[in-house]
Amino acid sequence: MTTYVISVPGTFTEGIEADVPNRLARALRPADPHGTRMGSAEDLDVLSVNEDSTFTLRLTVEADTGPHAEEEARHLADRALRDAGLDERSAPLGPAVITGIDSEVR
Repeated sequence: MTTYVISVPGTFTEGIEADVPNRLARALRPADPHGTRMGSAEDLDVLSVNEDSTFTLRLTVEADTGPHAEEEARHLADRALRDAGLDERSAPLGPAVITGIDSEVR
């Protein structure tokens, strides 16, 4: 298995409550990229929210192949959004993209 860092972009299409980013970050904590050498060195946050209501989720996923890692990241992102009270209409996601590969986890 290989550890991948996957970025999943999205957009909040409606106003969100102030605590939604915190709930979303909490739901994604197990996939936080800070647990990898790359994520720690580059200080990759699991959630970045921009002023224009776009956001990026950066997730650590273990998988056999890149496509499997991207698919798993999408599932993690979808589940975390639901746990935070959002759905595909209020926070649609873009395509998952591999942004790093880390073969050694701290």
